[in-house]
Amino acid sequence: MTSNRTRHSVLIGIAGGTGAGKTLVASSIAEELKGESVLVLEQDSYYKDLRHIPLGERETRNYDHPDAFDRDLLRSHLVALLEGREVDTPVYDRKTHTRETETRRVKPVRVVVLDGILILEDPALRQLLDIKIYIDADADIRFIRRLKRDLAERGRTLDGVIRQYESTVRPMHQQYVEPSKQYADVVIPGGGYNAVAIDLITTKIRALLLQPAAR
Repeated sequence: MTSNRTRHSVLIGIAGGTGAGKTLVASSIAEELKGESVLVLEQDSYYKDLRHIPLGERETRNYDHPDAFDRDLLRSHLVALLEGREVDTPVYDRKTHTRETETRRVKPVRVVVLDGILILEDPALRQLLDIKIYIDADADIRFIRRLKRDLAERGRTLDGVIRQYESTVRPMHQQYVEPSKQYADVVIPGGGYNAVAIDLITTKIRALLLQPAAR
């Protein structure tokens, strides 16, 4: 839990491996919190811009390592939102591995839900989170979901998805993502389809929103 800041909003972090169901949990929390202003941010939006690297080389980069993300920018934006200030978040193109020239203006809201594979890996980021969630799912289920998503939405080839999974996704999950589970306040098994867990989390969020701001 965070403490030494004025509480303008509640920050929820949802971590877990690729295809675990993080987006499902984030959208379910937003749906349950009807009546509250909720913003869902994706850690993926903060991938570093690789436009200075040839496209062929971008395809071979490790996008599952902590250094692939602009962590300083993400943390500064979260701090600003928690302090009640607007930010211009990056818009990332996963097909070209570059940032768009335009940004997304985001206003502070009551509940910010941050979704990403390495949310709990970063100690400085963990300090900002009011609730830390880890979504647990079997590796084969996660791989199948990623395969379907990358083929349908991200213009990837079957061989490319398999090669990336074997070379970076799986080893980085074992080295960074899975160990970060120890920092979670709540571990949701079953890949995100857990109505009881969602209900408990939203109840806790509502309780936090009723607490007076820190002085």
